[in-house]
Amino acid sequence: MHPRASNRETIMLNKRHLPSIAALQCFEAVTRHLSFTRAAEELNLTQSAVSKQVAQLEELVQHLLFQRVRRRLQLTPAGALYLAEVRKILTQIEMSTHFLRSYGGETEVLRVSTPSTFGARWLVPRLKGWRLRHPHIHLDLINEQESDDLIKGRCDVSFYFGQAAIPGAESVKLFGEELVAVCSPESLPDAPLSDPTQLSELVLLQNAFRPEAWHEWFESQGYHTDHSYHGPRFETFYMCIRAAQVGCGVALLPRFLVEEELAENKLVIAWDYALPSTNSAYYLSYPEHTADVPKIRVFLQWMLEQLDQPAR
Repeated sequence: MHPRASNRETIMLNKRHLPSIAALQCFEAVTRHLSFTRAAEELNLTQSAVSKQVAQLEELVQHLLFQRVRRRLQLTPAGALYLAEVRKILTQIEMSTHFLRSYGGETEVLRVSTPSTFGARWLVPRLKGWRLRHPHIHLDLINEQESDDLIKGRCDVSFYFGQAAIPGAESVKLFGEELVAVCSPESLPDAPLSDPTQLSELVLLQNAFRPEAWHEWFESQGYHTDHSYHGPRFETFYMCIRAAQVGCGVALLPRFLVEEELAENKLVIAWDYALPSTNSAYYLSYPEHTADVPKIRVFLQWMLEQLDQPAR
């Protein structure tokens, strides 16, 4: 690289006021130990070197990050706020580094965003033959974080449950779902239920992202219960599945996610009714401007082929 170009890049970085990774690592280590000495030992640096890095960081952000209270080191409010962001950044750098080390020289990488339970239960079992057919396209599966991951370029394709309209993206409908009430065989009462509202006596397990699910399930059958929104709340379907299995209550789950448990009698249908999705479905989405990108096209074709194939 030409020396002048290198100097210009350095000046541009300095103008952006970027701290060094070393300074961030020193800051993060001190926050864990609340000791410059122990942080220095962990990082194999001198205590003065760690202190200097933190001092330079404080000068850059124009805030004190630590303070001493009764001779004990503590984070300041600004330091606590900064720490949350710094840990995210260091974790992302670490993950990116591990990813590149495992890359193996493939000519293409396809970043696939998926809801965690959908990915584990439906998607991953259908990827078995992908590498044999497309050995030069490395799949990087990530857990869906935000609804705008796709548009902001954090992934190349995205699986999601919802409605088709995503501005700036093309969406291909995969399938709908049926919500069924399931519980462990031991949780089911010996006497047959006369109506589904009696399930509330077994505890209704709630999904944090489907807060209206139980209410809609009861209402679609012409029933109402004051307990539709009561019960332990879980962030993922997988947590709900496990909670139902161990007898915590009744879970309302997409049937395709629990086919294996139902077949093995680890879960049973608590009330013989399935609520079909009407306005929402599972979609595979990609940015409009990438419609002709080869790796996008072949992955879309592969997924459409898998719709008629059982998981292996």
